[in-house]
Order: sequence, then C-alpha cells, then structure tokens
Amino acid sequence: MKVKQSGAKYSKITEIGEKVKKLELSTGEKYLRLNQGVNAVCNINLTNVVSQIDFNSKDIQVYPPMKGRPVLKQAINKYYFGNNANTDNILVTSGGMSSLDLVFQSIDVEKIYLPQYFWGSYMNIIKIRNLQGDFYFDFAEIEANMVKYKNSAVVICDPNNPLGDKFNDDKLINLIERLSNIGVTVIIDSPYRKVFLEEDKLYESVFNLENVIIVESFSKSIGLSGQRIGFVHSINLELNLELAIKLMYASNGVNAFSQVLVEKLFTTKEGLKAIKDFRITTTTDIYKNIEYLKKKKLIAEIFYENSQPKGIFTVVNVSEQELLTHKIASVSLSFFTTINKEEASKYARICVSVPHKELVCFFDKF
Repeated sequence: MKVKQSGAKYSKITEIGEKVKKLELSTGEKYLRLNQGVNAVCNINLTNVVSQIDFNSKDIQVYPPMKGRPVLKQAINKYYFGNNANTDNILVTSGGMSSLDLVFQSIDVEKIYLPQYFWGSYMNIIKIRNLQGDFYFDFAEIEANMVKYKNSAVVICDPNNPLGDKFNDDKLINLIERLSNIGVTVIIDSPYRKVFLEEDKLYESVFNLENVIIVESFSKSIGLSGQRIGFVHSINLELNLELAIKLMYASNGVNAFSQVLVEKLFTTKEGLKAIKDFRITTTTDIYKNIEYLKKKKLIAEIFYENSQPKGIFTVVNVSEQELLTHKIASVSLSFFTTINKEEASKYARICVSVPHKELVCFFDKF
C-alpha cells in the first residue's frame, strides 16, 4: 500500500527510554532515567479520591458531554482562573499534545513561531499538519520587532521545556498583552507552572485577551500523565466551535473516568490535599536537585543568564553520551533545536523531578 509520510520523527525521548530498557536487561544494572518528561519524585496519592467514585454510575458508564463535564469545567475555572472565566470557553481535551494538535490545525496563520530551544513535539505536530514553523531567539527579539509576528502565532512555554528557565511574570504578561493587541495569536503552553506556583496569576491576567489561547495539561501539574487529560481556553467563539468539532471526530470526547477523577481532585478536601502533598514533595526534591547540580558546577549557566532554572528540566554541560557511560539517561540538547546543533550536542537536557537521594547516588559517582 502507499503511505503518506509526514516527515515527522519518532520521539527521541521514547527511543532513548527503549534503549535504556535494553541496557538494563542486558547488563542487569540500573540506569537513572532523566530522559523522561514526567514528575517522578513521587506519585500523587489517589487512594482517598478514587474511593469516592462510583464506577457503576452514569458519570462513568455513558458518553461524557462532548466539551467536558460541566462540574469539571467549573472546577477548572475556579482552580486556574479564579472563577472569572466563562466555562463555555473551556474545552476538556485528551492531554496537552492533543490540545496543541487541535489548536495548530485550527488557527489560520502564516507561521507558528517556537522558542529557539523547543519541545520536539511542537515541530513534529507542525510537520504532520503540513504547517509552517519558525523560531524566535528570545522574548527581547519579539519585543524589538513585534510587527514581524502579526499574522502568525507565537508559542510561549514558561518555565520552558527543555531549558527549564523561568522569566519575570509581570514582563511576560505585558508581552502577551502587547502581542494580542496587535493581532498576534499567542499560544500559552506552560503545564509546569502549577507545580511551582500555587498562586499563579498568569492565566487570570491574560485569559480574556482576544488572541490568547491557553493550553493546559494535568500530566505535569498534578501528576496525572497516565490519564491523558487537559483543556484549552479561548474567548474566540469561532475557534472554540472548530476545536469542539475536531475533538468530536478525533476521539468522540474525553475519557469519563479521567474527567471525574480530576473533578474530585479539584472539588474535595481529599483531592486538594492529594494535590498539595504531591506539589510539596515534588518541588522539595526538585529544588534540592538543582542546588546540588549547581554546587557540582554541572548546570549549563550559559542558558540562565537572564532567568532561573525552575522547571522540571534543566540543561547540564555534559553530553548525552557521556552521561550514558555513567548510567544516566538524558536527551541531547541538539534534539530540541534546529540552530547550531553541533554546539547544542555538547549539552544534555535532564529531568530533575526525581528523588533527590537517587539523583545524588548517580551523580556523586560522576
């Protein structure tokens, strides 16, 4: 049969994971898997939350509302938007990547601009959908020539994947407002914020801007990677309708159990406690890991001259291959850029959301 090839590539992160699995089986030795993009300090404890769910109810055993369960959307509005948004503008989706795919294929723009160092899936989705992608060096470059982006979309990820760099929120909000006001579509894809910033005001500050699209995933913020659930928010009614239509024919809605689970997490005292405990345990070890790597002078400081490493990722001044010889799995920074890949190959992105003692055990031998 003939196959239409998109030009997209199989995930390098998954590829490395499979390679490490084979190495562990062949050597009988354990590897530290820092190539992954999930919070792995601890699991969120769902015991007291799941016990409140009736699996025989119609909440679980019928098709859920196409745009998402109303109670879940109300909970999202309270948790992310301070109850200031219109729940009709919230569409529950099958996770962050699915949300981005729906958005990318639905907006009518000349190009989609990504950060110089970007999550590889952005570009692969762009290729699969036969769209035009481009890059911006940093926020200062955007501010210096905003008109350049007028008929395009700009993706903002803060803290960034892969760098894990965090910028000043007041300046970020001002930039988003100015871009939206001149007609630039701004796609905010920052799923790591709620892990670190419980009182985060970014969404509340920009959700009502005409050209802002917010994409969120519960994988990173509350540790539900396996449930594949997130949401999109936009006040553009035409876009919201198109997203809902595409969601209908792509998946016929989002898994009912995952919707009820997130709903319980946001609306019960047991759920809110589970989220809080997950956040505290996770961020405590992340901060310890970053400080430890700084002391060992392994953080690639060149990437943090105007920011701070605060995400679940950071970049180290060691290559992917060298780390692997010490049984540490990572991803070469060259995978996350199309610019000066040879230089980027000297560095590696690692996930620092792992137990502190485990990270120290491997890097002490380094």
